[in-house]
Amino acid sequence: MTEGQWFKDLPVAITVCDARGTIIEMNEKSCRVFAKNGGSKLIGANLLDCHSEKSRQKIEEMFVTKTPNCYTIEKNGVKKMLYQTPWYKGGEFMGFVELIMEIPFELPNHIR
Repeated sequence: MTEGQWFKDLPVAITVCDARGTIIEMNEKSCRVFAKNGGSKLIGANLLDCHSEKSRQKIEEMFVTKTPNCYTIEKNGVKKMLYQTPWYKGGEFMGFVELIMEIPFELPNHIR
């Protein structure tokens, strides 16, 4: 397996942007999730252009603070968790990675 290939077919939508907010990579699931918005054609676009004003404000704040953001949504009877986190290379902030995964409505919580 070549570097970076492991996530191509993972059943989790993975979208990566650089430090300016330009989408630089999407796996197959991400392209399907965002098909109505252009799918793989979003690569090279700025993610701020793909969001509402309220969402843009949150994203801009995340770029300043370089902090993760995690929440769940329900759409068309499917519950999803979204996890957006900064990524680094050699200690330098490189952008954000967004993971979107379908989750059960009733999710066990184990305290260990």
